[in-house]
Amino acid sequence: MGKRTFRAAFGQAVRKRRNILDISQDEFAHNCGLHRTYIGSIERGERNISIDNMTVIANALEVSLSQLVNEAELLARAIPGEEDGQSVER
Repeated sequence: MGKRTFRAAFGQAVRKRRNILDISQDEFAHNCGLHRTYIGSIERGERNISIDNMTVIANALEVSLSQLVNEAELLARAIPGEEDGQSVER
């Protein structure tokens, strides 16, 4: 993959989408039927989650799983700082 692991990029994509929806981790976890600490560990890239949970998360984020994976792939390839609009020295 790229500069960061896919797990970390997937977690970043989840957090980004959740923040766009303006919902807390606790509310999001409830919507997914998952524990808040589990969601936190996904967002930090600490979990290698199942495709079933990826699907549940995508549905709760109101996007398709393929959209969420595509976003994560883009983030995984990005140079750290670029995805946040920060300038990056090369």
